[in-house]
Amino acid sequence: MADSLSTGHEAIAAKQLKQLKSLLRAIRPANSFYEKKLGDAGVDGGIATLEDFSLRCSFTTKDELVADQQANPPYGTNLTFPVQQYTRIHQTSGTTGKPLRWLDTANDWQWMVDSWKEIFRAAGVYEKDRILFAFSFGPFIGFWLAFDAAAQIGCLCFPGGGLTTITRLRVLMENEVTVLCCTPTYALRLAEVAGQEGIDLKQNKLRKIIVAGEPGGSIETTRKRLEDAWGAQVFDHHGMTEVGPVTYQWVGKANYLKVMEDAYYAEVLNQVTNKPVAEGEDGELILTTLGRTGSPLIRYRTGDIVRPERHKEGLLLAGGILGRTDDMVIVRGVNVYPSAIEHIMRSVDGVAEYQVTTTTKEEMVELSLRVEPECDDVGRGLAKEIETATRGRLGLRVPVEITAPGSLPRFELKARRWIKE
Repeated sequence: MADSLSTGHEAIAAKQLKQLKSLLRAIRPANSFYEKKLGDAGVDGGIATLEDFSLRCSFTTKDELVADQQANPPYGTNLTFPVQQYTRIHQTSGTTGKPLRWLDTANDWQWMVDSWKEIFRAAGVYEKDRILFAFSFGPFIGFWLAFDAAAQIGCLCFPGGGLTTITRLRVLMENEVTVLCCTPTYALRLAEVAGQEGIDLKQNKLRKIIVAGEPGGSIETTRKRLEDAWGAQVFDHHGMTEVGPVTYQWVGKANYLKVMEDAYYAEVLNQVTNKPVAEGEDGELILTTLGRTGSPLIRYRTGDIVRPERHKEGLLLAGGILGRTDDMVIVRGVNVYPSAIEHIMRSVDGVAEYQVTTTTKEEMVELSLRVEPECDDVGRGLAKEIETATRGRLGLRVPVEITAPGSLPRFELKARRWIKE
C-alpha cells in the first residue's frame, strides 16, 4: 500500500512539474508582476524539482495583489497578455478587505470550466439533469464557471439571478429541478421560506445540492440539516476568485475535500515556520495555478486552514476548509474559527439564524451570540442549550441573547454573521 501511494504521488508530482515548467516559460518575461519576483529567485522553466521551486520561490499574498492594483489601476500588472486578449472580469467578494479585480482569457476560462466539469462528474451530475443556480450573477465569480460547465455538459440550466427567494422555489418545484447550486446558508434560507409559504419540499425532484462559498458543506451538522430539509444529498466544493475551483467532496467521506492536483500544485505549510506540516496537522493552503496562464498565481497564500492527508486517490483535506487565518479569534487562549460556531449552531434544534459579535477590551477578545429562534416558543430554553453546547465544544462561556423571529439578516451569497466591535 505504501509503495502504491508513493508511486501515485510521484506520478502526480512529475505531471505537475511538467505543467509548472510550461507555465513559467509562458509568463517570463511577459508578466511584469512575476518577472522581478521570479527573476530575483532564479526561477524559470528550467526548474529541476517541485521541492527546489518551493525552496527558492517566494509567496504571493493578497495584500501584495491589492497594492499592485492600487498602484497600477485598474487591473494591476499580473497580466501575461495585453488587456485586449482578456474576455472575462470578476472580483472577489470583499469580505476580508478591498475587492480584487480578476481578468481571464478565453483559454484560462475554459481551463477552469473543465475543472468544474470534473466537480460535476464527481457529484454524479449528468446531461439529463436540470440545474438551478440560485445566486445573483453579479461580478463575484460565484457559480459562473459552474453555469458554463453545466451548459457544456448538456444540462438544462436555470439562471436564478434577480429573482426573489419564493420565485426561485417556484422555478425549482415547477420545472422539476434535480440539482441546486448555492451557498449552504442560502439553501437553508430556501427551505425556511418553503416552510413559511406552505411549500412541501417532499414533492421536489431535487437529488443534489452543490454548495460552496462557506464551510457548511463539510460540517456534519449543517450538512445533516440541509439533507433533512430537502431530502437531497449535499455535495461540497471550494474555490476562490483568484485561483478558480480547487477541491470537491471526496466520494469516500463526505467531510473530506479532494484537491484537483491536475490543476494545482498545493502545499500545506505551518503558518509560523513556513515548513510543510505532517499529515493530520493544521496548516495554511498554498496554491500555484498550473493552467491559468493569463493571470497566474505562484505560491499564493490562500489564508485557508486545512488538515492534509495523502491517500492513493491524492491529496485530501480532512474536515474541508477548517477556517481562515483572518477569521480566527483567540478567546481566553482558545482558537475559535467560524466553522466551530457553525457546527454548534446547526447541532441545536430550533435555531433559525445567528450572529456573532467579537468585542475587544484591554486586548482581551470576548464572544457573544445573538440567536433567532424558529418560533417564539423555542426561545426559553434555547439560550441555555446553546451555552451548554458552546462550553462543551470550546470550553468557553459565551453569552447568548435570543432575538425575535425574523429579526436577523438573511444572505444569498456568503453569510456575514461575524461583527467586530
